Amino acid sequence: MKIKDCNKKVKNMFPEYRERIQQLREENPHFAQMFEQHCELDQSITQLELDPLNHLHEDIEALKRKKLKLKDEMYRLLKDAVPQHPTSP
Repeated sequence: MKIKDCNKKVKNMFPEYRERIQQLREENPHFAQMFEQHCELDQSITQLELDPLNHLHEDIEALKRKKLKLKDEMYRLLKDAVPQHPTSP
């Protein structure tokens, strides 16, 4: 999968964090690695699902679970990276 396509998919998952995603990819190696792993898993899942001879649905489901865990972790990092606004008295 082209990185541009992957960027588009992830940005669509977290539209409220578009700018933060790019910032974290540049500043946080762990986030950047998770982002790349998510893209690779997405590509693998897509290829497996397109193969009409593939009967390894358990493998596809395992990859989807792994991808979802990455997505959850990325979301947590995105939420934690958003500056908190102090409440007005």
